[in-house]
Amino acid sequence: MFLYSLRRLNLFIITLLILTLVGYSLLRLDPNSHWAMQPFGAGWLHYLGELLHLNFGVNKAGVPIITELRAVFPATLELVLIAFLISLLIGIPIGTLAGMRQGKWVDTIISFTSMSGYSAPIFWVALLMIMVFSLHYQVFPVAGRYDLLYEIDHVTGFALVDAFLMQGPQRAHALQSVIDHLILPCIVLALAPTTQVIGLMRSSVSEVMSKNYIRAARIKGLSTREIVMQHVLRNAIPPIIPKIGVQLSSMLTLTIVTESIFNWPGIGRWLLDALSNQDYVSIQAGVIVVATLVLTANILSDLIGAMINPLVRKEWYANR
Repeated sequence: MFLYSLRRLNLFIITLLILTLVGYSLLRLDPNSHWAMQPFGAGWLHYLGELLHLNFGVNKAGVPIITELRAVFPATLELVLIAFLISLLIGIPIGTLAGMRQGKWVDTIISFTSMSGYSAPIFWVALLMIMVFSLHYQVFPVAGRYDLLYEIDHVTGFALVDAFLMQGPQRAHALQSVIDHLILPCIVLALAPTTQVIGLMRSSVSEVMSKNYIRAARIKGLSTREIVMQHVLRNAIPPIIPKIGVQLSSMLTLTIVTESIFNWPGIGRWLLDALSNQDYVSIQAGVIVVATLVLTANILSDLIGAMINPLVRKEWYANR
């Protein structure tokens, strides 16, 4: 396990160094930047030193980038984590049901619905949700993180936590406002990953159901619930954990569209504003932060999958 983890860590560092070359090249696009006036190699080493101290520079307005990242990054992370949790809570049970009823009408309906949800463009789904639930029925708000009537102190950056930590009579109403603003963006963002989790779980469960120990469990007289909880889920979930981690990283790219439509003050909308203003310093900072988060999610999912599923480590050692 140590060698496997060390190899993944080396891959993380090498990939991150390549991404810093991209970020440094973005800074050099501005001919008036002091980065463009330095030799490439020496300037890149200086750039790495600044990144190690979390110094991303200042934007065109003279505001330190790290100050803006402290405000927008938790908003994106909150949206992604809640949407990812929704995709797991919905995708794993439905995928398990489809895998156990493979070839039946239930499996056909689930597969068709999953394929339709995956094929639907995220911007179209977001606009449709706003038209139906916000404009027509007026159930959920159109945009933002919470109503401007409430003053929620920026303690952790997570609106749910900060609203919960509020003091005063408006605490319950502020928390309800935060939840109402989260529902539509989280549902839209969770749509594509949910369909992927359903497909992965369906394939893994159907493979487990064909094993001999499942037949032996049925012969022993175990109920369907006992077979699912004791044998199916225990053997079906570990192989797909690294693939689920890929879905988490893909959600970070989908947040750019989601945040721009729902006016969510996260790093995706912040990056779009930086692109429209041609703010190369902000663009490189956003690229580095998002890429680091994506790489971290992939590496952690691989390590967790290897810890839970020993076959991954045995396969790696056998192919070394």
